[in-house]
Amino acid sequence: KSKVDIDRLKAQLSQEFEIKDLGEARKILGMEINRDRVKITIHLTLKQYLERVLQRFNMNTKMKPVITPMAPYFKLNALQSPKSDEERDYVKNVPYASVVGSLMYAMVCSRPDLSYAMSLVSRYMANPGKEHWKVVQWIFRYLRGTSKACLKFGKTGEGLTGNVDSDFAADLD
Repeated sequence: KSKVDIDRLKAQLSQEFEIKDLGEARKILGMEINRDRVKITIHLTLKQYLERVLQRFNMNTKMKPVITPMAPYFKLNALQSPKSDEERDYVKNVPYASVVGSLMYAMVCSRPDLSYAMSLVSRYMANPGKEHWKVVQWIFRYLRGTSKACLKFGKTGEGLTGNVDSDFAADLD
């Protein structure tokens, strides 16, 4: 907690290892770190990462943003996987696994709001269909409108608070 202890630890580490003090962390693994020392808060965001992902998969133009990560009318199940050669050819040209992996990274780092939607689409990684891809595109539309969202950590008198809205009853499988 004290500057003296931190300096002492740095001195000990520099005796054992070759280290370089780069100062306060601003970015790590694509995650931007913003501190407000006055309000005692830290914001973690993946804004630049998400913009690159949207661009990489050509999902950043002409997309109307939506306000929820998952629309209630999407009812995914294994029966929606491709059955005909035509459907398989369509899905073969879709980078489904790569997209889901990129979005999973965002979910794990700073976007827990994607958890439910990602848990649904990741179930069909082995054999995704057109309907599964539509849900992924919906998630991209959600990210398009919320790319500036972040995790905020701070000191409050209320302690730790959190909210969840699980919907396991909608699981058709």
